Amino acid sequence: MSDRLWMPEAAESPPPPPRRPWVRVVAIALIIPLLITTGILVGRVTAPEERAETPSTTSQAAGDEVAAPGPIVGGGEEPVAAVARALLPSVVQLETSSGLGSGVIYDADGYILTAAHVVDGVSELTVRLSDGSSLDGEVVGTDPNSDIAVVHVDETGLPAADLATEVTLEVGQLAVAIGSPFGLDSTVTSGVISAVNRGVVRPDGTIANMIQTDASINPGNSGGALVDRQGRVIGINDAIQTESGGNQGVGFAVPIDQAAWVAEQLVAGEPVVPALLGVSGTDDPSGNAGALITSVEPGTAADDAGIKSGDLITKIDDVQIETMKDLAAQIRAIPPGTEVTLTVIRDDKEMTITATLGDRSTSS
Repeated sequence: MSDRLWMPEAAESPPPPPRRPWVRVVAIALIIPLLITTGILVGRVTAPEERAETPSTTSQAAGDEVAAPGPIVGGGEEPVAAVARALLPSVVQLETSSGLGSGVIYDADGYILTAAHVVDGVSELTVRLSDGSSLDGEVVGTDPNSDIAVVHVDETGLPAADLATEVTLEVGQLAVAIGSPFGLDSTVTSGVISAVNRGVVRPDGTIANMIQTDASINPGNSGGALVDRQGRVIGINDAIQTESGGNQGVGFAVPIDQAAWVAEQLVAGEPVVPALLGVSGTDDPSGNAGALITSVEPGTAADDAGIKSGDLITKIDDVQIETMKDLAAQIRAIPPGTEVTLTVIRDDKEMTITATLGDRSTSS
């Protein structure tokens, strides 16, 4: 079976509040059809029984001290636990007429980031805070291209998360996912960033620039926070790639820089228009890394910058471009009007070209 990118759809109805955790699990299992079929195994871990002390058979000189068995002392603070304490108050559960998802409070005046597919087709919803209280929310706007939406509640002084905008991410760094998988609110999972600037084809055929992580992401996590060890939000959890329909350690999040820019546009009532370079291309048939340009659209940023058919674009700023899909994904993640530096190979010579990205509305 080929890999599939799952973006969990809404379920039929949210669990009624207030409710006990295990009642919620049963209710969800019985009445909410999930896009990803899975099972939940609830295990109980118990500590081993205390053992009676036995005399040592090793003779010791009088006055010698023997280290007593016990936990490691001075091991430092648990990084994931510290992140959870910092971020859990800022991550909410979103309950719509069609299902459950997650969201991140990013503004103390009641603005919440989430995934667009979580609130697809609804204008009003219930926002459940980490302390169990609930607020009425309304959808400010959605952007299907980035799969980002903003929800607002009429409340001030909310615990807003710190956003790691303009922060360089590294493959292998700690990544913590916080959300409500299967309606289990305030769930924390951890892993690492598996890849950055990953070009991903969504189910609707659009190409997105994503952070890849092996922190466990499941239905209900969509719209929640992906967080670094400093407790800053680095992405909005969005999808998983799977063969079985369950989590297999390949999850994706929308980078926070893109999510924050989209949110700003939505709150301001401005249209969210993807950036446009103005080229068509393919992967290099000779096997070289990069996007091989086959045509340049007249009057676009690429045309104005002097990009030509036959150019091989290998970088945008400091981001390596491996394929045409990578080029498309990276351009879509950058706001229109941004000046970028393209590294281009032309006639076996490397050069740099500066281009100011336009958008579809400004191209001729």
